[in-house]
Amino acid sequence: MQSMSVIQSSPSSLVLPRGTLMIQGTSSDAGKSTFVASLCRLAARGGLRVAPFKPQNMSLNSAVTPEGGEIGRAQAWQAFAAGLAPHTDMNPVLLKPNSDTGSQVIIQGKVYGNLAARAYQDFKRIAMEAVLDSYARLRAGADAVFVEGAGSPAEVNLRRGDIANMGFAEAVDCPVVLLADIDRGGVFAQIVGTLECLSETERARIKGFVINKFRGDVSLLKPGLDWIEARTGKPVFGVVPYVHGLWLDSEDMLPAERHAAATSEKPLVVVVPALPHISNHTDFDALRAHPQVDFQYVSAGATLPPADLIVLPGSKSVQSDLNWLRVNGWETYLQRHLRYGGKVIGICGGMQMLGRTLHDPDGIESDVRTQRGFGLLDFETTLTPHKHLVNVEGMLALGSAPVRGYEIHMGETLGPALDHPALWLDGPHGMRAEGAMSEDGQLIASYLHGLFDAPAACAALLGWAGLDDAEVVDYDRRRQESLDTLADVVAANVDLDALWRVVA
Repeated sequence: MQSMSVIQSSPSSLVLPRGTLMIQGTSSDAGKSTFVASLCRLAARGGLRVAPFKPQNMSLNSAVTPEGGEIGRAQAWQAFAAGLAPHTDMNPVLLKPNSDTGSQVIIQGKVYGNLAARAYQDFKRIAMEAVLDSYARLRAGADAVFVEGAGSPAEVNLRRGDIANMGFAEAVDCPVVLLADIDRGGVFAQIVGTLECLSETERARIKGFVINKFRGDVSLLKPGLDWIEARTGKPVFGVVPYVHGLWLDSEDMLPAERHAAATSEKPLVVVVPALPHISNHTDFDALRAHPQVDFQYVSAGATLPPADLIVLPGSKSVQSDLNWLRVNGWETYLQRHLRYGGKVIGICGGMQMLGRTLHDPDGIESDVRTQRGFGLLDFETTLTPHKHLVNVEGMLALGSAPVRGYEIHMGETLGPALDHPALWLDGPHGMRAEGAMSEDGQLIASYLHGLFDAPAACAALLGWAGLDDAEVVDYDRRRQESLDTLADVVAANVDLDALWRVVA
């Protein structure tokens, strides 16, 4: 495994884990991703070679690995927590929903194809082969592997051929710790109910519990902890408090949206449509964290607020989301916004929407072969079966600020507007032009995800959007500090010696 950074060693317990431990949850969003990240950071502090692993992930937030593959965003920052560069083996199966009943299937970093939900059930046998292949390679190069489950093992309707939870745990014979989200309420029913849905051998595989997102006086929880231990015969390894102010990449769920006009006194208002198929919304984490930016997601039916900057995000189903924008009044809203001097950025699918036409000759997204774009920039996009995956660095054409990020798209964009590029990116034969900026300077379009992540680039773009004296905020450092904070909280509230002893 390639090391990405050096983490200062500091023993977090007397015992160190050597083997594999799987973290499963009583529900989706129980905190599995962050808990695995904290374990990776703690074990790495102890000097171990540690790797994260998620057999199957369903997410529209993805990352590009150095070898040019695609994995879930959560596994990328879990690798970051472990001091490693991300690798496709860390998430061998990635499902990217493109409708209510189907997904694009990514196997070991590469597109396999689109499958309906029912067809994917029959495909799981093939997917499991990739899962076990990737896991074997990771395990051979690591002292410890921390595995994240998906959703809940209690989803009995999905048990046949399961590769995401107990199916994987039984295949590799690893112990499991069950993470329960007390913030949802009914935490003891969550635990007991989950165990009741499992087979006898699966219940035996669960070595204990961790209760997550607790608020209040933990002594008041003690009778319940005693009850659950007596009822199940399994220990509660710890109760992790709700940690406020963390800035970590979301696995998939959008942060809370605000639909009303801004009430804060932050000087710059940035508005992003909460598209039904929005992808890589982590593009906006740096803006959400910026102290001078009032950031708002706006969903269907909401009043479209006054804004300084509108950003059209990436989309897993560009044609469908383009229709959604029209139905919800965004075409008129964009035209009025530009008429009064506002600024607009389109990223990836959002870039494609800004052009004159979107072509889909192979029916990649739908049966509609040609669709009219917003026509705000003079280019056309043709969707293609090949997915372009690459990490890049370069500079903004606007002020030459350094920029970094990744491209991940299926489509080729051509037209006169590209003669006025938005960025210059490093390439094998020197700098290459990328994206477009309108001649009046009001619109920027780019395929680059992570456009706001580099501090100088973020400040330059906010300045272009109208923010005088934009602060330079190092979001990567804030993310690193959040990981350290999270690890410290887990170390203080979980019996790590007991937890590490179950690792096998």
